[in-house]
Amino acid sequence: MLERFLDDLENRIDPAVEARLHGEWTQFARGEFRGDLFSPRRVASTAPSVPWPSTSVNRAIESFEQMALQQFATCSAALARGSGALLCVRCNYGTGILPSLFGAELFVMPEETDTLPTVKPLADGKDAVRALLDRGVPDLRAGLGGRTFEMAGFFLECLRSRPRVGQWVTLYHPDLQGPMDICELLWGSSLFLDVLDEPALVHQLLELVADTYIAFMQEWRKIVPRRGDCAVHWSLMHRGGIMLRDDSAMNFSPAMYDEFIRPYDARLLAALGGGGIHFCGRGDHYIASAAGIPETYAVNLSQPEHNDMERIFRYTVDRDVQVVGLSRPAAEAALARGRSLHGNVHCW
Repeated sequence: MLERFLDDLENRIDPAVEARLHGEWTQFARGEFRGDLFSPRRVASTAPSVPWPSTSVNRAIESFEQMALQQFATCSAALARGSGALLCVRCNYGTGILPSLFGAELFVMPEETDTLPTVKPLADGKDAVRALLDRGVPDLRAGLGGRTFEMAGFFLECLRSRPRVGQWVTLYHPDLQGPMDICELLWGSSLFLDVLDEPALVHQLLELVADTYIAFMQEWRKIVPRRGDCAVHWSLMHRGGIMLRDDSAMNFSPAMYDEFIRPYDARLLAALGGGGIHFCGRGDHYIASAAGIPETYAVNLSQPEHNDMERIFRYTVDRDVQVVGLSRPAAEAALARGRSLHGNVHCW
């Protein structure tokens, strides 16, 4: 079943079109774009020759072939729209990949929600956390780890089977979240009190999570080596190698961000070639610290309406940290009020 869809992609990919788009993205990611907003598009679009099926999240997590269909369908859609989205796929198992290595139970959403799974907090609370610390870095193929690496191998077989697909479709790293996000998933919501009551224990878990993250990414790169000094993620490109998620950070004060989140993010970015930081919700209260990590090259925020965007821009684009994937209304509102973005903002 998959073969005819890979054939469809292979026949529709125009190397000249993709090379031009990649060149534009690379120029932007390296800080060489000169313009107001970076918002590229393909110079040509190509409609599919076969109707692509719709694959639900739950079917995709149960079948390598269905996962591949789900992910390659995003590439088909980008070609059909002629958008500026780079062609890419990932092992799409949700936020629970790293927590599952530690034994967290997977929580799969009902089929009709078509939403990625997560995990339940460890049942024994702080006693379970102490047990994790005693065991150290877990088996990287426990939980969803083995399935994620196997799916990567399946994707690589698909990419090797078609020369144009293999050259222009990127397999990017899975959603490993960030150290504090993983800590919250394992610990549960009591974490937000325990950072005050049990700070040493929280730091110990964060250290273990950071060790595990680095070990997982090192294993990932044995299977999927880096391509140059820039990475494709969510169909956009940023300088560096990883995209951290700091969704839990909005619940912390700037001082607590500096104590419990920044050191571990900085460690991962330094160890893995730098990269970007994503956050949902509000992040303007700690953006100066996050964007000030030497290896933070890009920031992605999903809800600019909840942020003081002038403050965001002051600590990012004014200091050559790029903002990628910004909503067009937020970007155009900045330009309308005469705000220079220094060629450092990408919007769709």
